Amino acid sequence: MKPSRPYLLRALYEWVLDNDMTPHLVVDATIQGVQVPEQFVQDGQITLNIASGAVQGLVIEDHGVGFNARFGGVPMNVYVPMVAVMAIFTRENGMGMGFGVEPGVEELLKQTEDGVQLPPDDEPPEPPKGGRKPALRVVK
Repeated sequence: MKPSRPYLLRALYEWVLDNDMTPHLVVDATIQGVQVPEQFVQDGQITLNIASGAVQGLVIEDHGVGFNARFGGVPMNVYVPMVAVMAIFTRENGMGMGFGVEPGVEELLKQTEDGVQLPPDDEPPEPPKGGRKPALRVVK
């Protein structure tokens, strides 16, 4: 059976947005294939604001979460293999869900370690002209 994590993550992301709240991901930055700004990793974890105003090109696929964001004004392609997603929650009230180990996750982890599921090393997309600049901040 396929892991339920990607399905639950997509559903909870939509639920958070439907309630006009700000979605955040907790990521295990020690998993191979995680591409996040290392300077913001604490105790092997990072919390990422994935609201539409903070990221560009957010994609939640079965194998991982990818988007472009600016950290300290520097654009970066962020990629999180699905096995590295530890939780999704709202900034405003902390409601959300943590993910544990489930059947099928070991196979996804093996695929990630083998390099099968990693994203290409492309240049980050250009930010849109005008409007607010996306911004992420570390939530402790």
